[in-house]
Amino acid sequence: MSARQLHLNAFLMNTGHHEASWRLPESDPHAHVDLAHYARLARTAERGTFDSLFLADGPVLFNDVGQRPSGSLEPVTLLTALAVATEHIGLIATASTSYNSPYNLARRFASLDHISGGRAGWNIVTTAGAEAARNFGLDGEPAHAERYARAEEFVDVALKLWDSWEDDLVVADKAAGVWGDGTRLHPPRHAGRFFRVEGALNVPRSPQGYPLLVQAGSSQDGKRFAARYAEAVFTAQQTLDGARSFYADLKARAEAAGRNPDHLKVLPGIVPVVGSTEAEARHHERVLEEHIVHEHGVRRLEHLLHRPPGTLRLDGPLPDDLPPEDAVEGAKSRYTLVVELARRERLTVRQLIGRLGGGRGHLTFAGTPEQVADTVEEWFRSGAADGFNIMPAVLPSGLDAFVDHVVPLLRARGLLRAEYGGRRTLRERYGLPRPANQHVTVPALV
Repeated sequence: MSARQLHLNAFLMNTGHHEASWRLPESDPHAHVDLAHYARLARTAERGTFDSLFLADGPVLFNDVGQRPSGSLEPVTLLTALAVATEHIGLIATASTSYNSPYNLARRFASLDHISGGRAGWNIVTTAGAEAARNFGLDGEPAHAERYARAEEFVDVALKLWDSWEDDLVVADKAAGVWGDGTRLHPPRHAGRFFRVEGALNVPRSPQGYPLLVQAGSSQDGKRFAARYAEAVFTAQQTLDGARSFYADLKARAEAAGRNPDHLKVLPGIVPVVGSTEAEARHHERVLEEHIVHEHGVRRLEHLLHRPPGTLRLDGPLPDDLPPEDAVEGAKSRYTLVVELARRERLTVRQLIGRLGGGRGHLTFAGTPEQVADTVEEWFRSGAADGFNIMPAVLPSGLDAFVDHVVPLLRARGLLRAEYGGRRTLRERYGLPRPANQHVTVPALV
């Protein structure tokens, strides 16, 4: 058995990551609000001994409602229900630093960590897009650098709140009539540029100390933020060389920030389309592509590229006059990834929509279980990944296929555990230490 093991996260999205997945006969168009659907997926991922599962979110209605199932259950609420339906798997949710307050968010995640027995994770995002901004009374989205400055202060305040209770504050001395030791309470009394937070959190310090901190931005600001705070990074990478470069850069940044680079796990996204033969896998992929409504894809691509409606030609290339990443205030890294993919492979808009339909820029791979396992192993062993964000094109069948046919191969190759081996926290699954409380001095070893 290899000493270094894969970390697998199941990224769950209603009927699947492919935009046309809901149109297949097997799919339930109402699955996005069905707890039983998500509970089944969570138990399947747990059967595959995944480290964690992940629910994306945003404070805006994603997609044209004509395109695919839209709207979603609030993720921390849903994960609280899934905590009861599972025993081992980590539970990660997106929450925005742009449109939340540190106190309420810190309370929600501390509560989830208690309820789940230490399995909570927070995917930290800085929400882009004018649509979300207008939902919160703003005329337009804050600038990219401004969003990250707010995010840094937000996380700093959340950490103060999670550390506002020392672990041994509760003494529960019934004879003396003393429940807690007030000298071990540390209100943040924070007054900063974006936030003023006075009092201690109203939830005790949780089993993990605080939830696993996850981040997904790959812009320069995103990578600087990840090097300082992130313990796991979800990233979209199209090529092995690009993934290696990103991996090395992020590890070096973490080390330069004074952190152990092994305490930052890099998980590229992969959309596996699995078939018993390569021809069968290609057929599954082709069926999905045939169900794409290209008009939806054009509108979405025009929005991403900041082009006026009706300016992209379906059978033509991307325009030559697209702005550089520095001029984009939205999702910078995803913008660059899509443009570079189209330029590198000389794709028409129609072909680009087909490539993005499965994973919105994440690596899509159709093949046999052996071919999928080969790809995972190559990236893992060659310094491109610590694990993978598995994004099935169709749910539940895509996750079933990965767990039933790819996972056994990864186990046979010594890359993945065969069983969980007892109750552990999400941090322990990811090989991370429990963080010390910033208010407690740890005695030096002599």
